Amino acid sequence: MNWDVLLAPYSQAVEELKVKLKGIRAQFEHESRHSPIEFITGRVKPVPSILEKAESRQIRLDRVEQELQDIAGVRVVCQFVDDIYTIVNMIKSREDLKIVEEKDYVSRKKESGYRSYHMIIKYPVETIHGVKMVIAEIQIRTLAMNFWATNEHSLNYKYKGSIPSNIKSRLQRASEAAFKLDEEMSIIKNEVQEAQRIFHRK
Repeated sequence: MNWDVLLAPYSQAVEELKVKLKGIRAQFEHESRHSPIEFITGRVKPVPSILEKAESRQIRLDRVEQELQDIAGVRVVCQFVDDIYTIVNMIKSREDLKIVEEKDYVSRKKESGYRSYHMIIKYPVETIHGVKMVIAEIQIRTLAMNFWATNEHSLNYKYKGSIPSNIKSRLQRASEAAFKLDEEMSIIKNEVQEAQRIFHRK
């Protein structure tokens, strides 16, 4: 299998989606309005990770593109919880992609404490062979959720998915603390945004 050829459209999809989402952020800034987007990252899953996931889920390599939904991944990080749903609605209203599936782990967190909003999309990529519909995952979360998830991911990697129970319970408490922070910041959202507008005017 030629992985470079297979993954090229996924790289293109990630780069195009990042440009489009950064465009949304710029439009809000030009209008001097609060941007629901703090920053955007994206990546294509490395080949060893694809092989590992395919093996653990017993997916044949010729079915990887159909059955792995996160080969292409884009992450949108927001300041406030409300911003997550603003972005979700904006993505839903777009005509340049198709929503396949949505998972709201913000209002219904995972048992581990993980919170994020996942959207599985189909995105058309123009290739030399014509249009290819690429499956990609967009994750939308707050800064606090992103901080927690990044650390949990590192611990999962270190312990190969079996995090010791004492660390797991601390992670769950940290998740609640992160969400409490999000809730408190949401209450003073208007004050924060007004302060940011004053700062940017200077």
